[in-house]
Amino acid sequence: MTDRHPVDAVIGDGRTAPAADGKPIPPAVPEPIAPRRRQTVTVDVEGVRVGSRWPVVVQSMTNTDTADADATAIQVARLAHAGSELVRVTVNTDAAAAAVPEMVRKVRGLGVDVPIIGDFHYNGHQLLVEFPEMARALAKYRINPGNVGAKRHDEHFATIVRVAIEHAKPVRIGVNWGSLDQALLTELMDANARAPRPRDSRDVMLSAMVESAMRSAELAEATGLGHDQIILSAKVSGVRDLVDVYRRLAARSDYPLHLGLTEAGMGDKGVVASTAGLSLLLMEGIGDTIRVSLTPEPGAPREREVEVAQQVLQSLGLRSFLPQVSACPGCGRTTSTFFQEMARDIQDYLKARMPGWREAHPGVEELRVAVMGCVVNGPGESKHADIGISLPGTFEEPTAPVFIDGRLDRTLRGDAIVREFTEILDAYVARRFPGPTGPAVVETSTRG
Repeated sequence: MTDRHPVDAVIGDGRTAPAADGKPIPPAVPEPIAPRRRQTVTVDVEGVRVGSRWPVVVQSMTNTDTADADATAIQVARLAHAGSELVRVTVNTDAAAAAVPEMVRKVRGLGVDVPIIGDFHYNGHQLLVEFPEMARALAKYRINPGNVGAKRHDEHFATIVRVAIEHAKPVRIGVNWGSLDQALLTELMDANARAPRPRDSRDVMLSAMVESAMRSAELAEATGLGHDQIILSAKVSGVRDLVDVYRRLAARSDYPLHLGLTEAGMGDKGVVASTAGLSLLLMEGIGDTIRVSLTPEPGAPREREVEVAQQVLQSLGLRSFLPQVSACPGCGRTTSTFFQEMARDIQDYLKARMPGWREAHPGVEELRVAVMGCVVNGPGESKHADIGISLPGTFEEPTAPVFIDGRLDRTLRGDAIVREFTEILDAYVARRFPGPTGPAVVETSTRG
């Protein structure tokens, strides 16, 4: 291998040492950040592929009473329309289990084919056996090894696995620190207490979570479940704990990993904490499917968690879902709220147009739009976007230059700037992202 430069020693401040011929060597340009995915097997969840060979999958969970087939079907459909590629429902009672087949039929009747996952705690071994139509209707089962039973833990766990094998369903073994297997935790705590150098309780807790997931996966495979039918998760509610436990879990196997900060919370706290934890792991290549567990405001739509998960992936450059709008935060140069209102209106306009655009203009989700508020950064940011507009700031000349593909295209004036810009935007999308004219254009997706 030949070095690019004769000498590649880096000085502490980032400069490079001079080469042997005495000529200065410019500092190396860092490579773009592009996480290398941790290699995993692929798990097929009713056509949605989860694993390192496929894009990171966005999933969500309903909060309706599953026994209410109508309400649950509507919420599943809404989550799917928002972009959730897998949707999980609680199956906790006989009434909920009995309602699942009808709920799934109603979802399909709405034209929605999203895979629906059953979430089981405590009595999953009973419900899956007693309601075989429910077991067939679900696409995957989530098992919590911490609450399948204490005295008959392995027996109950194996019962669920055998049902999964019978119906050819994958499972997620979902460990949660709020319901960790107490017998296993006690075993590890006792062993730690006898150690010459005992670890702190947090470290033992995280080790117990990883051990619970791995022992459960081993038991599932010993029962007959395929290696490529298992997804693992180990959820906690703290960002640092989340990163630590998933780093350990990632190093132990090649099972796909489901990431999520459990009980993330409400509002900004939930969004920021989830984003921080997920981003750190995703940028290390860890994680194959994600859920953002937000607590919604009373009466607020459940779809917010899907939007946040999508934005995390798009901000990291891992996937694209919607055209992105850049807009400045405003300052004393932008005392008018017009540019803020326009940025909001353009964002809403793009979101409203996407269902039709996605079909007619493949690739439009990669579009970058800039709506800027004054002359300081406006023209420059607009040039960096695919299409951008730089609105006049306070006391600036009332003109709004429009930049397309880095060049000034025209200047708008007057009261119809928003309407005129959306018309320019429509024409640009039609020209830049034409519909397929020959062989079908296949959008990158998680479906095989």
